[in-house]
Amino acid sequence: MPMIDPAFLPGSLPLGDLALCNVRLQNDARWPWLILIPQRAGAGELEDLSREDRNRLMDEIVQAGAAVRAMGAALGFEVEKLNVGALGNITRQLHIHVVGRKTGDGAWPGPVWGVGLATPLTPGQIDLATAAARPCLGISV
Repeated sequence: MPMIDPAFLPGSLPLGDLALCNVRLQNDARWPWLILIPQRAGAGELEDLSREDRNRLMDEIVQAGAAVRAMGAALGFEVEKLNVGALGNITRQLHIHVVGRKTGDGAWPGPVWGVGLATPLTPGQIDLATAAARPCLGISV
């Protein structure tokens, strides 16, 4: 299994593994937010994945969307819209952000990237988010 780029480690927390992706919880209390990192060596772009893996990735993005909505409910953040993005301008390892958004949030209606400073999740918020997300993803403790 490929390693996770070290750039992910300071800003996110491990949640578990799906068939294709390692799932990480973005450590930012401003939005319910997961990062999916496909575990394929050398994958930097969607085109680096096989057709089968691209299909699996789409299924895992949908699962992550349900998990983000569940996290939002657990944290008192009603998710109205899911933002899904694979930017990779800074961290080249292929990864997909799945972010819950609502009207009037700290970056609405613009993107979340580059807006203010992250507000770290409290231990209680981490527990709530993790407990809400894992069942949606089929990840056990």
